[in-house]
Amino acid sequence: MPSLLIADDHPLFRAALRQAARDALGEVELFEAGDLETALATLEAQPQMDLVLLDLHMPGNHGLAGLAAIRAQYPGVAVVVVSANDDPRVVRRALDHGAAGYLPKSAGLDELRDAIRSVLACDTWLPQALRASVARAASSPDDAHLAARLASLSPQQFRVLALVAEGLLNKQIADRLDVQERTVKAHLTAIFERLGVRNRTQASVVLRELELRDPARLLQG
Repeated sequence: MPSLLIADDHPLFRAALRQAARDALGEVELFEAGDLETALATLEAQPQMDLVLLDLHMPGNHGLAGLAAIRAQYPGVAVVVVSANDDPRVVRRALDHGAAGYLPKSAGLDELRDAIRSVLACDTWLPQALRASVARAASSPDDAHLAARLASLSPQQFRVLALVAEGLLNKQIADRLDVQERTVKAHLTAIFERLGVRNRTQASVVLRELELRDPARLLQG
């Protein structure tokens, strides 16, 4: 039986995704999360998860950072990005950072079902309306380089990097991850080397390059 995590902070949209998953797959083990922290904790408890439907802008997720975190920590899990943002350049970036598909929140139930089936069959999925424009959107060399650097980190190194970006000190990171402080220092040495940076500030900037503006919040403003 396939297992699927719906990571979105909107209950009504989660309900639509639940229905689409059941329609597409019949028997399916469903999990839900309303923020990135809960999503990562669910994956920690269920490392054999088959598919994550990931909202780009739910709490704790800053653009593509959540996608990068999941791809780094759980490389065997397929991720379909879900977003109200249908800018082809954003879709291109998501694919370059390891998304197996991109699902606009305007998609109908038929597209939701098609996306779930396609990705579980190991295909990449995009809605028909976006395929031509995404194909024309050139990949950024900077993005490709960034994705490769992040992919070189181990799961624990990525966790350390994320906590550094939150502003935590080494002792605080050690307490959070239940490791010794010297272990954190060793991870930081490896992180700096693999990312090609010299210090914590530069390492934090790497993650901030993944941030995206939420179009919903722009409309509210």
